[in-house]
Amino acid sequence: MKPIRIRWWNVLFGLATMALALSGFWLRFCHAQLTLDDSARAALAADESFAGRLARAALERTEHHVRYDPAYVVIDYPGGDVPADTGVCTDVVVRSYRALGIDLQERVHEDMKAHFSLYPKQWGLAKPDTNIDHRRVPNLQTFFARKGESLPVTEDAADYRTGDLVAWDLNGRNLWHIGVVVAPDRFVHNIGGGPRLDSGLFQWKIVGHYRYQPADAEKGTADSR
Repeated sequence: MKPIRIRWWNVLFGLATMALALSGFWLRFCHAQLTLDDSARAALAADESFAGRLARAALERTEHHVRYDPAYVVIDYPGGDVPADTGVCTDVVVRSYRALGIDLQERVHEDMKAHFSLYPKQWGLAKPDTNIDHRRVPNLQTFFARKGESLPVTEDAADYRTGDLVAWDLNGRNLWHIGVVVAPDRFVHNIGGGPRLDSGLFQWKIVGHYRYQPADAEKGTADSR
């Protein structure tokens, strides 16, 4: 019988995500959900640009009850998803884009398959994995930088526009996180208690700022899962 090989990276990641989930539940139950003010909500409702539609899709995610669960799950390809009542920060992004007809699972996989050497290697994989690659923040960062725009990381909230994507390092030790900007200093993310609208872009260290607005997005916004 072969000895079981423990991947310490996965153990540490699991402990970190458990702590993240607990902190998220505390935030969810101890703090009221933010809302956009009337002027911001009216401006977003009238915005038919890709950015506006993506922001509305992200806001729609806040109406879903989602249990934070970072477990590896075997899913279909393309169009696969973990159970609708589970997810992590990346699933907010993936599901928001799917509402506009953009399947990041497929697009990340196709790019990784063609350019695997350009993507992060910290998970020890020798080839792409359609079940998890699009659900990892560093992979999304690489994809958005390659296929969209990698924008400057600044300390001015005005530089982070509606529909932009922001990646953070929550603890300074590679605890990655990502969210969708929906209004000035307002963003949707899942930090442990489900998708929610939040403020305070600079409460964590920003490690990436992106804009991904593919021209082939559907004009109508479908119901996101």
